[in-house]
Amino acid sequence: MIRRWFPHPVLSVLLLLIWLLLKQSLAPGTILLGALLGIALARMYDLLRPPKARAHDFHLLGVLFVRVTIDIFRSNLAVARIILARNRSLNSGFVAIPLDLTDRHGLAVLACIITSTPGTIWVSYDSSANILLIHVLDLADEQVWIDTIKRRYERLLLGIFQ
Repeated sequence: MIRRWFPHPVLSVLLLLIWLLLKQSLAPGTILLGALLGIALARMYDLLRPPKARAHDFHLLGVLFVRVTIDIFRSNLAVARIILARNRSLNSGFVAIPLDLTDRHGLAVLACIITSTPGTIWVSYDSSANILLIHVLDLADEQVWIDTIKRRYERLLLGIFQ
């Protein structure tokens, strides 16, 4: 009975605390409304029933983390060079990348990697054709980007999630 009303008690309490911090008030009405919102939102979260991610190789996860950190640093330098060299012509464009990765968690991690790397952004993903579309700030060669995404990230994500 209690589990039905409070499926995630810790989440409910955290949501209440966030509500109180945002409202900056400890008035009884604020506490009551925050508690009701915390319970209702935790119940909605329970209805979503998000699937659990299953990482198969934690060593590859560490390799991926180091690789992404280095790539983000290098991309920051490349974008800074582009910005500072104002007279340089820019050839931005879109690249369609065929993927082998189908796991939703792997795709979510790939989206985070691509979007957090300066100079690139995840534009769309066609699940029926398994094609990822990205935008690249300085596009010199499409095949280089396809190979980079597939070799540096997708191969590791396949080992981790599929």
